[in-house]
Amino acid sequence: MSRRVTWTLLVLTSLLLVLAVVPLAAMMTARERVAYRDSQRAATRVIAAAAEEHLSDHKPAAAMRQELRAAARAGDCAAVYDASARLVASTPCGAAQGEEALELVAGVLAGHEPEPPENEGRLLAAEPAGEVRRPAGAVVLARSAGPLDARVAAIWGWSAAIGAAGLAATVVLSVRLARWVSRPLSTLDASARRLGEGALDERADVAAGPPEVRRLAATFNTMAARTEALVHGHRAVIADVSHQLRTPLAALRLRLDVLAAGAETGTAAELAAAQEEIARLSRLVDGLLAVARAEQATPRPSAVRVDEVVAERVAAWTPVAGERGLRLTAGSGEPGLTVAAGAGHLEQILDNLIANAVDAVPEGGSVTVDHRAAGDRARLRVRDDGPGMSERAKAVAFRRFGNPEARGTGLGLAIVHRLATVNGGTARLEDTPGGGLTVVLDLPLWPAAGRSGGSRSSPVVKET
Repeated sequence: MSRRVTWTLLVLTSLLLVLAVVPLAAMMTARERVAYRDSQRAATRVIAAAAEEHLSDHKPAAAMRQELRAAARAGDCAAVYDASARLVASTPCGAAQGEEALELVAGVLAGHEPEPPENEGRLLAAEPAGEVRRPAGAVVLARSAGPLDARVAAIWGWSAAIGAAGLAATVVLSVRLARWVSRPLSTLDASARRLGEGALDERADVAAGPPEVRRLAATFNTMAARTEALVHGHRAVIADVSHQLRTPLAALRLRLDVLAAGAETGTAAELAAAQEEIARLSRLVDGLLAVARAEQATPRPSAVRVDEVVAERVAAWTPVAGERGLRLTAGSGEPGLTVAAGAGHLEQILDNLIANAVDAVPEGGSVTVDHRAAGDRARLRVRDDGPGMSERAKAVAFRRFGNPEARGTGLGLAIVHRLATVNGGTARLEDTPGGGLTVVLDLPLWPAAGRSGGSRSSPVVKET
């Protein structure tokens, strides 16, 4: 933003300077040229007046020669011609006696007003001695164009200096203005990013920048404070619910175990059924708490090696799959593939997906986990050759208790979807070719190459 503001002000200032300084310099140059020409013509007329007295009135040439000497002292070259274009008198230099001077004399004697030329850095001017229509002679004065060129160069030099000073001042002011505006916005952006990464105590600076930016920072701080209060309140509720529900369930289960130890056959069967319901209720409570924690998660992304996590989770679940007569394998994958995910999230996702697949696939089936890069994403697939899902079940599978075909709590895929989404990824369900279900996860790649990270697994809730 700072560069855009600076360049915008520089471009606008440059246009204003060009539109203002260049025409002014051109106008001053034109006026200087006219003034120089008028001064030259005035000096020529002075000599012409003295020459007229000599040529028309036949007075002594002393006054004429005096004016010629004065012109020579001023650095001019002058020559006086009679009515027949014959040279009468001149200064020592011969710049006013060339072919161009004779052409000017012929034009003046013919009653014309020829355009004075510039020759080899000298400006020529011609004036009639006497009446314009019937002159008694003509005077040609050659003056160096050096002083005029110096003045013109000074005009353009000062104009360029003024323009450069204006641009330099604009650079300083625009940089300060851009920093004054953009620095608080950059700070606010960094604060918003840290808040989004889970730093709920992050606050923005409200003492810098324009009033609008300060108001925005104050609004952000209010929003952050309310978010922090809400999240902490929800976390407190979850902790309370976890304690208030798990404790009586554990106590009830212990009492049922004691009763079942000395119960008769019929009563023991009823107590066993009650124990199963207590266990199911415990799993349901754990699942709800896990979903609540996932929904409130604000992870700080870290670099997670996909191949290492996949290998670790496959190795951890292989004994369970072997007990059920299933084949669990890690399929093809790109080594070194790294994603940006919260600590433990990828492990929890894979645990839920593998647990669901192991519970759904009949004996003799297989479950495969593979991964590869897909553009700026890493794509993980958990494929099984089980019974699969109907289209209606797939449409609601990621909702809590949304899958009517689920044999367990129906919360595992909801946790998977939430954890994938909160890490900037997506999750979807596809049919496995030949039968079965494939869960496809797309997670963002870690932007910094060469950085590595890891995470530990979190508690898992199975959907059985």
